Amino acid sequence: MYRLLLVEDDKNIRELICGYFTKKEKGMYTVDVAEDGEKGLEKAYENNYDLLLLDVMLPELDGFEICREIRRESDVPIMFITARVGESDILNGYALGCDDYVVKPFPLPVLYEKVGALIKRSKGLVRSKVFSAGSLSLNPNNGLVVSGGEEIKLTAREYAILKVLIENKGVIISREKMMDIVWGYNSGTDERVLDTHMRNLRKALGANGKLIKTVIRRGYKLEG
Repeated sequence: MYRLLLVEDDKNIRELICGYFTKKEKGMYTVDVAEDGEKGLEKAYENNYDLLLLDVMLPELDGFEICREIRRESDVPIMFITARVGESDILNGYALGCDDYVVKPFPLPVLYEKVGALIKRSKGLVRSKVFSAGSLSLNPNNGLVVSGGEEIKLTAREYAILKVLIENKGVIISREKMMDIVWGYNSGTDERVLDTHMRNLRKALGANGKLIKTVIRRGYKLEG
């Protein structure tokens, strides 16, 4: 059984999410709720959760403030569920340490699968082979990225982009396909957000950033 904390001020959304998660696979999830940021932060500190679902626009403390405080003490998976779709909001969420950013309105089955995948990844329940290209490696089992012998810390989006590239080493991935895989179909995310993450990823990888090639008018590929 996994325990979630949902911090959301909209009663209807709270009831929909709680109802879906508790009935979908009976006994798989329990969902605690808080209707404002202060109560949410208090519950997060008082209990052990497998994942936090945070709205951004909340009374008392907003979701960004909660995420900032939690990341000082814990690496529990954090997923934002919000109507704020601005590029600066999304980038701020990842900069603060969130693991995913889901824009309202969203289909409940999609949210359910995203939560399950994030929890499994955080607990190492999905076993996969380690991917490599030269002195760059990515281990999907524990999320470890090593470049030139040093462990590299990436945001969730940077990690997802690198995973797509290294799993398809030598294959050109179009910008559209990358957006679909990393952000989801019909996400409405501006392609400039991809440019920002790609630039930050290359910088984080140091010398191995040069392995990521831009193929004009076609997309990106990772050379081995």
